[in-house]
Amino acid sequence: MHPAGLAAAAAGTPRLPSKRRIPVSQPGMADPHQLFDDTSSAQSRGYGAQRAPGDLGYPAASATPQAAFLADPVSNMAMAYGSSLAAQGKELVDKNIDRFIPVTKLKYYFAVDTMYVGRKLGLLFFPYLHQDWEVQYQQDTPVAPRFDVNAPDLYIPAMAFITYVLVAGLALGTQDRFSPDLLGLQASSALAWLTLEVLAILLSLYLVTVNTDLTTIDLVAFLGYKYVGMIGGVLMGLLFGKIGYYLVLGWCCVSIFVFMIRTLRLKILAEAAAEGVPVREARNQLRMYLTMAVAAAQPLLMYWLTFHLVR
Repeated sequence: MHPAGLAAAAAGTPRLPSKRRIPVSQPGMADPHQLFDDTSSAQSRGYGAQRAPGDLGYPAASATPQAAFLADPVSNMAMAYGSSLAAQGKELVDKNIDRFIPVTKLKYYFAVDTMYVGRKLGLLFFPYLHQDWEVQYQQDTPVAPRFDVNAPDLYIPAMAFITYVLVAGLALGTQDRFSPDLLGLQASSALAWLTLEVLAILLSLYLVTVNTDLTTIDLVAFLGYKYVGMIGGVLMGLLFGKIGYYLVLGWCCVSIFVFMIRTLRLKILAEAAAEGVPVREARNQLRMYLTMAVAAAQPLLMYWLTFHLVR
């Protein structure tokens, strides 16, 4: 065609926009203009692979190791066997504890209330005003201490011992002599003397062949009442000096002596008369001497364990 005709044709025909070929992305190739990879399709393919028929389109939950373990009959049998062994072990431990440590009896000695504690402290400081010293029984069993002021308890001795150690630390601190070692020595010394007292009384009762219902816990309770008077003496010594210490401690020593005589007299001296068995006069005298020796040892120990705390 002639060039002039080509130009005329070009001038009469509108020009179409040029078409650009967009490259088709190949699988596994990322768009060069995309900042992050699109992983939604892969996740949807992964979730779709886990779908099971009848699950309404949700992925099937995989079984956990715990569920698989519990579903195993062997593991169930092992768990049942372990539970039975644990129950047998607990029963064995309870029997041994009750055999060596009488937990049931200890509960009796701590069955107290506020009214009993107040009445017992009044009895320890003023035993001269008390008349009936018999321990009450109900069906051959002594009633709980909260119902009978004459019954021995371990609450007052335990609290009195702890308070005595604290008061001793206070007295040593006021004299610039406090140290943890000295306080521990004070506590261990008091425990050692209490242990020696109990062992000596048990040996004496065995040698004198006294048939009594006085138990070791009863002895610990009766011998622990002296800490109440020791606390009063040391506190009065801190407040009023040696004069207050000797006055209050002297009163408490006489009170604990009377208290021990009237209490142990029913436990040691009256046992033979209650049984109706004739006992020789010499053995009765030994029992009386033993009772008086136990009562007289309390004031001596009260002074020995407190005189160095007051200066």
